[in-house]
Amino acid sequence: MRALVFQGPGRTAWQEVPDPALKDPTDVIVRVDAVTICGTDLHIVKGDLPEVTPGRVLGHEAVGTVVEIGGDVRSVRPGDRVLVSCISSCGRCRFCRESRYGQCRGGGGWVLGHTIDGTQAEYVRVPFADLSVYPLPSTVDSADAVLLADIFPTAYEVGVLNGNVRPGDTVVVVGAGPVGLAAIATARLYSPARVIAVDLEPSRLARARELGADAVVNAAEEPEMLVGDLTDGLGADVVMEAVGMPEAFEMCTRMVRPGGRVANIGVHGKPATLHLEDLWIKDVTITTGLVDTCSTPMLLLMLAAGRLPTSPLITHRFELGRMEEAYEVFSHAGETGALKVVVLGGPRHDDLAVSNPSRVQKT
Repeated sequence: MRALVFQGPGRTAWQEVPDPALKDPTDVIVRVDAVTICGTDLHIVKGDLPEVTPGRVLGHEAVGTVVEIGGDVRSVRPGDRVLVSCISSCGRCRFCRESRYGQCRGGGGWVLGHTIDGTQAEYVRVPFADLSVYPLPSTVDSADAVLLADIFPTAYEVGVLNGNVRPGDTVVVVGAGPVGLAAIATARLYSPARVIAVDLEPSRLARARELGADAVVNAAEEPEMLVGDLTDGLGADVVMEAVGMPEAFEMCTRMVRPGGRVANIGVHGKPATLHLEDLWIKDVTITTGLVDTCSTPMLLLMLAAGRLPTSPLITHRFELGRMEEAYEVFSHAGETGALKVVVLGGPRHDDLAVSNPSRVQKT
């Protein structure tokens, strides 16, 4: 098959690699029908995550069709269209039993495109399938569904739930990229008094307005002053960092009120200064987190009911063979206006070597 392969910092290639094969009885093989690119993938390509080694197939989000299942898989069968979660769960370790799947110690957690080959390929092996893939109703579009593999659960769990958004709160989201926009949309579910979006790009601020932000401000135009004006100098109840830059995190800590919450969502490749000389007296709660995807079933129900605004986040679509072009567009979002880039499966080889022909989709 063909896949996008990390070849070292700054280098990737769309190239031929061996087809995936079942390794454990809990695995499934999925034909990739839709995949997307995450900001974390850009961090990997930059070299910010040294545990990702050259030769790794990238990607951790996909929608696809099951073509082969291991002997212990019970929740799906060949031919099922499924959402492939960015997080895999063994279901047995202490953290999985607490629904903290991102911290799985049984071989799961964030493994796809990280420690095992990922989804930016024609086919992918998904471990722990019963807890890591989700059957999709026919009414849900694949391009919309793929946004629930990562960005919506991440924004909701690491931003909204960790930030403990409550009715009447003033919520600030720093960074109106895909995750920040998803945070705005899901924060609205809790009836905050106002949501304020902060970004450098006017087009992203305009999209934030469309998704429910009550006020927007350019990050270069003293957003702390606007937050102070709107809260009588108190500061925001909840501030979410959705950029992954030290300057953005430090801005968040300046905008939060005494007793407020800072929820860091962004992936950081550099240290950020924690100004405890200012924060120690303010009773501020700071949270970090890797998504657990425990909210995915609920978000899928909302998507199927038409209650989750996914389509406005999709700005570009490509065929699978144009993965490198999709990366170029996504990595230059300031110039291209890209938010979420969806890559849809195109022509591919259909003959796949399998370990158990009785558990394969008939074509």
